[in-house]
Amino acid sequence: MGAVTRIKTKAPSPYQLAAIDVDTHDTKTFRFGLPADATLDMLPGDHLTVHAPINGKSVKRPYTPSSLPGTPGYFELTVKRYESGAVSKYLHDQRVGDTVLMSGPNEGGHWVDGMAKQVGFVAAGTGITPMISIIRWILTKRLDVDLFLLFANKTEADIIFRDEWERDVREHANFRCYHVLEQPPAEWSGGTGRINGDILRRQLPPPGPDTVIFLCGPPPMVNALEETLRGMGYSEPSIILP
Repeated sequence: MGAVTRIKTKAPSPYQLAAIDVDTHDTKTFRFGLPADATLDMLPGDHLTVHAPINGKSVKRPYTPSSLPGTPGYFELTVKRYESGAVSKYLHDQRVGDTVLMSGPNEGGHWVDGMAKQVGFVAAGTGITPMISIIRWILTKRLDVDLFLLFANKTEADIIFRDEWERDVREHANFRCYHVLEQPPAEWSGGTGRINGDILRRQLPPPGPDTVIFLCGPPPMVNALEETLRGMGYSEPSIILP
């Protein structure tokens, strides 16, 4: 196989929608085509900017690809539809064959091989998308890294990539996953309510020079948990916001 072209653009560029997969009742994964010998020029956790034409204006929002970085021929965005989210509704209205304007990838809080031996992931809702990109990367490359995923959702039906998490737990001894639900079913064995300091202490690796924590979700949650993590002894550089 020849050299792979790595794509990164400053100006919005059109990408054609090749496939759509329904993940949950309000979340879809959109696969966009690339040339067979091309991939996005990004590290796990970096993001694209979607430029959506809405009411005669271009509205921009960042989205982190959920697909494995370095994959040639396509990339994927996993998007939850929000009634108040103009761009998420725009993406959910697209059909196979349509094109969407995007620029980037742009650097975010990303993973770099060798940066840690223990990695915690604290996510809520679609804050999971940069996490799955990083987790897929580490597990696919079989890096010597212990992974701890803490994933919060409202209901069991809202858990994105649930089948993959369960498969990863079965197949990878270095991967752990703990779910927290605000509205759990009657026989739920995971966490309930919202993520708090007690859950963080029980489910994440302890602070240390070989530990990093990725944190992504609604801004109020991120702000509160970032402060909690610092109070638990995690250094500011070890808390990464994709």
